[in-house]
Amino acid sequence: MPLPSPDRMGQTPSINRVFAQDSSFSKEVEYFHVNRDRCACPASSGIRRSQLRANRPSALPHRSFLWNTEATEPTMNTTFSQRMQHILRSAAILLVVTVCGLAAGGTAGILAVAIGSHLAPGTRDYIVYWATAQQLAHHANPYDVTEITRLERGEGLPPSYKIGLMRNPPLAFPLVYPLEFLGARTGWMLWYTLLLLCIALSVWLIWFVNGKPRGNRYLLGLAFAPALVSAISGQTSLLMLPGLVLFLRLHRTRPFLAGVSLGIFALKPHLFVPFALVLVAWVVLTKSYRILAGAAAAVAAACALSFSLDPLAWSQYAQMVRTSKMVEQTIPCVSYLLRDWLYPRSTAMLFLPAVLGSLWALTYFWQRRQHWDWLRDGGLLMLVSILTAPYAWIYDQGMVLPALMYAAFRCRSRNLLILLAVLSALVEISLFISLHDSAFLNKWTYWTAPAWLLWYLAATRTTRSQQPVE
Repeated sequence: MPLPSPDRMGQTPSINRVFAQDSSFSKEVEYFHVNRDRCACPASSGIRRSQLRANRPSALPHRSFLWNTEATEPTMNTTFSQRMQHILRSAAILLVVTVCGLAAGGTAGILAVAIGSHLAPGTRDYIVYWATAQQLAHHANPYDVTEITRLERGEGLPPSYKIGLMRNPPLAFPLVYPLEFLGARTGWMLWYTLLLLCIALSVWLIWFVNGKPRGNRYLLGLAFAPALVSAISGQTSLLMLPGLVLFLRLHRTRPFLAGVSLGIFALKPHLFVPFALVLVAWVVLTKSYRILAGAAAAVAAACALSFSLDPLAWSQYAQMVRTSKMVEQTIPCVSYLLRDWLYPRSTAMLFLPAVLGSLWALTYFWQRRQHWDWLRDGGLLMLVSILTAPYAWIYDQGMVLPALMYAAFRCRSRNLLILLAVLSALVEISLFISLHDSAFLNKWTYWTAPAWLLWYLAATRTTRSQQPVE
């Protein structure tokens, strides 16, 4: 059956008259009208899809209906532009991969040097947790300065290093107690491996909850400097990172387990004041009380275990806090910097950023309460929580990894991705310098928490879609 012409189908003649002089465009218009009427007519009309494909023009010009411009053959300028874009894209990928590779290589190098040194466990923060476990095993005070000093010096803590006490509350005892059964060196290797696994597992879960985006941007997470520095030092901050990511994964489908995963935040509760307030407000508003029940169950279990290990733990911990004079130390964070500028002897000034951050967080949540998404909106909340914490180290900034990876997966700017890799590399460089000057890392990292926040805001502004980029 021959295909009907546009005139026989009742089309407006003016369209054909306007483009009568362009035969190729007339074919395009004719095919468009036939295809449109075919979709509108019943199947008995006799117009089959095979006939449409057979009658479709072999090459349709790319004409804009708004500007009436015809497509031309690729010119020298367009080819050169495409080549330049390809070169720039390749250079950006190469730079990011190089920086990430150097970060990973540097971490592996430090690990290799540490393995070869018999004094390595004593020069890491890990030795604090090992010494605490030894005290718990002998039913002694885990915050006893004299005994902790003897244990740490005996494992190679240099005389130039200050004695460290575990500043985590007694809720951390169940995590460090297994170190009692291991020697200092063996325990350090297993502890270091555990922290690296926490990074790898967290990055994989972040990639999963973001829709499994293609590409190699996950390397930015694996090579994120604060997380690697925390692993090298043996800090407990990385143990909280899988808990945060599991909450993002389970809060809708398994709310009780999501709450249990947040129980690990009790290791350093001062880092999450704005985040915790918004969480409670969201639970009340959405009646997701199973999340609070899970968190309460996890904290109660940790309290029971710590009490069984040391019934006097909380009183001993309170005495350690009073005598440690932690507020007189220099900690590279915004709260201490603000205190030193305004009222150097005021302890209350340390909590002012957290109060302001909490007020902002509640306002931010209330404006988005109807469409709140923890994956999308919780990232900025965590960045502000770390920025305004009463005290926080560079080791604690690994908790912003889910927020930065969320933005990196959706960022449309190669320059911003390169900038994130460079900022992370600067922290890695400061780590190498701190091998010769132990105070350099703390002096250099005042800018890092504000930098992550500013980068996140810039990256999310370039987002054109809520879906992860391919």
